[in-house]
Amino acid sequence: MDYIHLVKLSVGTESVQDLENWQKTPYCQGPDGFPRHVTRMWPKKETEILAGGSIYWVIKGIIQCRQPILRLDEVIGDDGVRRCAIVLQPGLIPTTPAPKRAFQGWRYLNPQDAPPDLGTKRATDDDLPPALAGALADIGVL
Repeated sequence: MDYIHLVKLSVGTESVQDLENWQKTPYCQGPDGFPRHVTRMWPKKETEILAGGSIYWVIKGIIQCRQPILRLDEVIGDDGVRRCAIVLQPGLIPTTPAPKRAFQGWRYLNPQDAPPDLGTKRATDDDLPPALAGALADIGVL
């Protein structure tokens, strides 16, 4: 079965470490302790997402990491509106930096268009400033 990923802006975070710290807060965790991102819209391609998709996080205009998506849970807000909680595997997987223009909500990302994971040697490298990583990715160095 084919699968598809999501790509989402991580608004307000400055680094992968910021996102990881945010996901450890009680606000970001569901009753099962897994990190989740709650969104207004339910993905129409739910079956493809749950067949092996990840959420690719855009931080400071660059895709920098991903997380496998475990499931989609229904959440009813205090306002009575149905929302989708994208339940994520704990921990962030660094990816090769890839520039991404700003957008609202989330977008689908085909597996062949997704940046590859960083190798274990690269994953332990110091983080480059986002602007530098983006510039290097633009010219194909990263």
